[in-house]
Amino acid sequence: MDHLHILWTNADPLTSENMVFMYGVNSLRMGWWDKVTIITWGATAKLAAENELIAARINEAQEAGAHISACKACAEELGVADKLAGMGIEIKYWGEGLTDLIKNDRKLLTI
Repeated sequence: MDHLHILWTNADPLTSENMVFMYGVNSLRMGWWDKVTIITWGATAKLAAENELIAARINEAQEAGAHISACKACAEELGVADKLAGMGIEIKYWGEGLTDLIKNDRKLLTI
């Protein structure tokens, strides 16, 4: 399956807007990938919950068909799990899932 996972760890808003979401959304709109999953990890969970521009980009990505998921441990540690869940973001532990992606040579872009 043509499924790209974007591991989003860089909490710089410009990088988030002009790489993660620009590429993720355009990948779906242009048919470069059938599925795109964006995984928030670390400080990006806090950025997603607190930055209105990034929240708008998340919504745009969801409307384009991207699946947005957040590392539960990170979101809880940063106190934003409920806020992210309210934005329609899946909250789950990603350690095992990320390991599986890497060990099985799945398409993973890390930003």
